[in-house]
Amino acid sequence: MSERYCVFGNPIAHSKSPAIHALFAANTAQDMTYEALLAPVDGFAASVRAFIEAGGRGANVTVPFKEEAFRLCKQLSERAQHAGAVNTLIFRGIEIFGDNTDGAGLVRDITQNLGFALAGKRILLLGAGGAARGVIKPLLDTRPDSLFIANRSPEKAAALAAEFSEIAIPQGDFLRGAVDAGNMATIAGKSFDLVINATSASLSGETILLPAGIFSPGSLAYDMMYGKGETPFLQTARGQGAARCADGLGMLVEQAAEAFSLWRGVVPESSSVLAELRANLAA
Repeated sequence: MSERYCVFGNPIAHSKSPAIHALFAANTAQDMTYEALLAPVDGFAASVRAFIEAGGRGANVTVPFKEEAFRLCKQLSERAQHAGAVNTLIFRGIEIFGDNTDGAGLVRDITQNLGFALAGKRILLLGAGGAARGVIKPLLDTRPDSLFIANRSPEKAAALAAEFSEIAIPQGDFLRGAVDAGNMATIAGKSFDLVINATSASLSGETILLPAGIFSPGSLAYDMMYGKGETPFLQTARGQGAARCADGLGMLVEQAAEAFSLWRGVVPESSSVLAELRANLAA
C-alpha cells in the first residue's frame, strides 16, 4: 500500500501541494500518495491524530495552523524553533517532529533558480508577521551584509530584530549580518540589493508605498505571494527601479522539495515542476 502524506489547511481546496508532490513522486519513483485535507479551525490536532492513526507518514501545514502545529510537536528542528511555526510534520510512531522549510525554500529559489547570491548583500524584509519570522534565520545563514525589517508597526519589527540579533554573530572574519528595524519612513535614503515582501498586501491587491531610491543597481524585488501576472508589489518595484522581479511560486515548489526530501530521503528535481506550474498559472 502506498504511504500516505497530506497538507492540512483551512481553506485548502486551492492548494497546489498535491500536484507538486505527485510530480515529485513520479519523477523519483516513490510509492506514495498526497492529498489536501480540510481541518476544522478548532479541530487541527484531532485531524492530525486521525491521519496518524490511519497510517499517515507525514504532512504539510498551511494557514491557519502553522503556530498550532508548532505547539503540537514533541520535537522541533532548529529552524522551526526560530520560526515559531511549523509547516512540515514527520510522524515517528505516535511522536510528532516539526520542521519549517519555508526559509530554505525561499533561499533556494533566490540563490539557485534565480542565480542571485546573498552573501554580502543588503536585504530589506517587509513585514514582521509569521511569514517574515520563518525566513529570517535562513537568510542570516547566507551571510548577508545586513538585514533590515520594515513594518507598519515599528515596535513589532524592532522586537523581531532584537530577537534575531543574537544569532547575527561573527563567523570567522565575516559578520553574518547586522539586523535592524523600523518603518517605511526609516528606510528613506537607504538602498538595498534584495527587497522581500513578506506582507499579505498582494493577497488583497494592495500596493505598498515604498520610498524612492531603495533599489540599488542590479537589485532583486521578491514577493512571497504569486498569482497570474505580476503582483502589485512587483509592479511598484519595477516602476521604482528594481532590476529584477520574482514572485513566490518558486519558493512554494522549493519548500515542498525540502519537505519531500525530509520524508523520503530523496531530493527531487524541481526546475521542471516549477516550469509546469508556471505554465499552468499563465494559461
